[in-house]
Amino acid sequence: MARPYDSALHDSAARQATRLEAIQGRFDPWLCGAAIALAVLGVVMVGSSSIAVAEELEVGPFYFLVRHLMFLGLGAVLCALVMRTELKSIEKYDRLLLLGCFGLLLLVFIPGLGHSVNGAQRWINLGVSNFQVVEAVKLMYIVWLASYLVRFRDEVNATWGAMLKPIFVACGLMVLLVFQPDFGSLALMLAITAGMLVLGGVHLPRMAAPVVIGLPLLAIVAIAEPYRMRRLTSFMDPFADPFNSGYQLANALMAVGRGELTGVGLGASIQKLNYLPEAHTDFILAVIAEELGFLGVCLVIGLYALLVGRALWVGLKCVEMRRHFAGYCAFGVALAISLQSLVSIGVNLGLLPTKGLTLPLISSGGSSVMMTCVAVGLLLRVSYELDRAQRQVARLRGEAPAPAPSTHDPAPARAAAAAHAPAADAAMPPAYGTSRLRQRVEPTFGRTTA
Repeated sequence: MARPYDSALHDSAARQATRLEAIQGRFDPWLCGAAIALAVLGVVMVGSSSIAVAEELEVGPFYFLVRHLMFLGLGAVLCALVMRTELKSIEKYDRLLLLGCFGLLLLVFIPGLGHSVNGAQRWINLGVSNFQVVEAVKLMYIVWLASYLVRFRDEVNATWGAMLKPIFVACGLMVLLVFQPDFGSLALMLAITAGMLVLGGVHLPRMAAPVVIGLPLLAIVAIAEPYRMRRLTSFMDPFADPFNSGYQLANALMAVGRGELTGVGLGASIQKLNYLPEAHTDFILAVIAEELGFLGVCLVIGLYALLVGRALWVGLKCVEMRRHFAGYCAFGVALAISLQSLVSIGVNLGLLPTKGLTLPLISSGGSSVMMTCVAVGLLLRVSYELDRAQRQVARLRGEAPAPAPSTHDPAPARAAAAAHAPAADAAMPPAYGTSRLRQRVEPTFGRTTA
């Protein structure tokens, strides 16, 4: 026969659990605001920079703008789905996601399904559009690596095998990227792997060995193809051959120079009029620099700094609360967006050799836009679960009142009743030890109670 205070303790714990379940989180407003601002700026600049290209192709002046809006809308739907998916549901499919990475990269080599553009076999034909599979692979790989670092967190810092396993996986993916070829995505995947291993607590002196071996191999791959070597040499002095190897970079630099401080005005760019190749994709920042000037470029860089900085902050808070999978996912997405935007900005400003990387959320491109939206959705989900966990901890410590239950709470009546039922808690006898379910009693100094 159960004792009365045992039953009261069980009922109190059930009520407390119900109150915790009623607590909802919120999506980080800074992440959401920065992503929306970049997407809106991208819509404006794609519309401005693609008119001349569309008219030359005789597809209508707003063809690329409509296409961009369509993919942005699909990306928003995918973003919303990811935002409503629990991270634990994503984590349990980590191994399937890794297999999917290799499967997607192999699909491009299947005749009839793979699609080649300018000699590069990077796309699969979906009928209505082509999809660049590496955009999905990057995000799937980040989720798998985050899960791996959680499962082998101690071993990664202590043993060679645990540290080298993700490096070997990354090398396998890079081999497939070499055959496409896609050197830009290859280097990006390698940088993401190294960055996440460092943030995951890998032993840095042990990490130096793969870096020393890998950098010369990466340099060999970079100069193995003649067109990559031409890009490197033209990067040093694009105006030495402005009508051939240095044509893209020379026109990009002229666009940046014309913009000066405040730009020539929205829509008034001259370089986008069939002088600057890929003005609406790879070199859209040059058009931004020409039309909006130095201030426009600073705005773009500031928005990326806000998005990436906030993502890193959210990841750090997750790790501090021992929510390592969520934290590593935030770190990985932040690294991917920051490195890709850094390379794209550097290419447009003549600071890096030309690479086929778009500006996330701004450049026109179906697969890039959609998968960046999915990555932002993952970041927002991480921020939601972090805020929910912080509110639950605050409630357990008695530092904040429980908020009103949300409209989609399955048991609002029980939660409301539990919040107004302190009688059973007061009748409970003192419990031995400590419990997170009991409200913490703060000590008082210099005061007496009646």
